Order: sequence, then structure tokens, then C-alpha cells
Amino acid sequence: MEKAELEELREKVNCGAVLETAGFAVDLKESTRKAIKYRRGDDIIIVIHEGKGWFDPLSEAKGDVFRLVEHLDGLPFAAALYVVADLIGFVPKEPEWKHQSRERAPDLTIPERWNTRRKPWRGSATWRYLRDERDIPEAILRSAITQDILREGPRGSMWAAHRDRTGAVTGWEERGPDWRGFATGGAKVLFRLGPVDGPRLCVAEAAIDAMSLAALEEQRPDTRYLSTGGGWSPASSEALLDLAVRADALLVAATDNNAQGETFAERLEALATDAGCGFVRLRPELEDWNEDLKAKSRKKDGREEERDGCRMPAARLKGEAPPG
Repeated sequence: MEKAELEELREKVNCGAVLETAGFAVDLKESTRKAIKYRRGDDIIIVIHEGKGWFDPLSEAKGDVFRLVEHLDGLPFAAALYVVADLIGFVPKEPEWKHQSRERAPDLTIPERWNTRRKPWRGSATWRYLRDERDIPEAILRSAITQDILREGPRGSMWAAHRDRTGAVTGWEERGPDWRGFATGGAKVLFRLGPVDGPRLCVAEAAIDAMSLAALEEQRPDTRYLSTGGGWSPASSEALLDLAVRADALLVAATDNNAQGETFAERLEALATDAGCGFVRLRPELEDWNEDLKAKSRKKDGREEERDGCRMPAARLKGEAPPG
């Protein structure tokens, strides 16, 4: 097959088509506009570059649609060509928000776009989403707002800032009731909550998990709660290394309790070795810290209801002997 024919075939067949026909399904909760996560049991593939590229977050495997077929089926390249050719015309299902990635990039810069959005306030749509749906305590929300790392996103969503070492906003995690993404044109560095000189560095995969862990630990004064935004960019790695090189630093891998979380934790342990700092693996009991926080809130609410149901009758007076 000529090179031009290979390029035409590569252009006509989306990686999502290969995955969908191989039994994978889109994980809406974990997908973004630029990176769609597909799952098949414990297998995970992230599709990027508008469906023309992919990578396996649990290994070093990556490539184009031909390499994907080779990776999944163990086929040689010549056989993979026939598999891909058979998929010409197959259109994989895509989340509705996927099409939004084709829109023209905004004219404003990242800092300008950030500054056009309001900070959340008590009772605002973002405040209600974080407090009522995510169970983030008001004390944590006030702390994050004071540190200027939260903004009101569209339709009740949250923007959580990523900043570089100078404090400049490089992008933001976008989370809402029906939305998950990252700032178009932005760069993942670190979401940072807590004292700028805190030696204990708890690294989660999402800003909501970082705030949830802060709530569960009652925001320890020695701790910075960080998020890489679900990725592992060179900028995030460099920023973490910059924080971890201090003599008293302790790097805490507070990533999810799943295979991807374990992979990230291994990378953090290697980074701690490079920095010469301490390292600890901290796992949530459930899949992530927000699930743990919501479970704790439900348990607390259940105890309160039980106590309410066992209260003494209102008519009983102080000093009066109990019945019988």
C-alpha cells in the first residue's frame, strides 16, 4: 500500500471506531473535550487529536489508528491495515460536548478569561453545586475563594485555577453537574489550596478531590492540597519537583484508588526519589476522595436522624424522674 493510501486510510478511520467495535465504551465522567476516555473492564485508552491519536495511561503504548489495532489485537502491521480498512464509513458515538472542541478559540487570553468570571458567593450556582452536590464544606469553599482559585463557570459549573510558580493562571479545571473539561487553550500545571510554605504536598487527580481531602483532614495547616487535573504534563511534573526539593518536603500520592491512580502514584514516588524528599501513598477508601467525603456526610446525616428520632419528649421537665 502506497504512503498516500495509508494517509487516506488513517484520515478516514477514527480511533473511537476501533475502540467501539472492540467493546470499549466512553467514560463520560472522566472524559474531556480534548481527551476522551474509553473503558473495557480494567482496560483504558485515551483518544486525543480529534480521534487521530491515542495513548494507554497505564503503559507507554500510544500512536495512530494502526498502532491501536496492533495494541489491542496483537496483530502485525499488515493485518492491522485490513482491520482498519473494514471500518471505513463507521462513525463512532461521541458525547455532544465533543463537537464543541471544533469551535474557534476565544479571542481573550487565559488570564483575561479568568478575570471576566465572578468569584462564587454564598448561594450562587457554583457554591450550591460544590456544597450540595459535592458536599464540600463552606469553610473549604471560603478558603479557596480567599485564595482566588475558584470562579463561577457557565450553567452552574466550577472553574478551579491552575497556576504556575509565579502565581499566573495557566488554565482551569471545569466541573459541573453535566460537564467535565479543561480550559480551551490553557495548560495544566497545578491547582493549589493551602499555605504557600506547607511542606506536606498532597497530590490528587482533580481539584474537587483535593478540596475533598482538605475537608476530610480539616485542612491541615502544614499541607498544600494539589491537583494535576487528571493528567501528567511536563509542566505539572516540573512544578511538583520545584515544591518537593525543599529539605522538609513530604510528597503524598493522594491519587484515586484504581489502576490509573496507582500508575500516577508510582510516578510521584519516582519524582520524590529524584527530589530527595519523603513519600507516602494515601488511598481513599472508595474510588476517590469526593466519594469518601460524600459517604462520610451521608453517615453523619444518618446518625443525626437517629439522634433526632430518640430525643426525649418535649414535655419532660428538668429533674423529673424518667418513666418507670
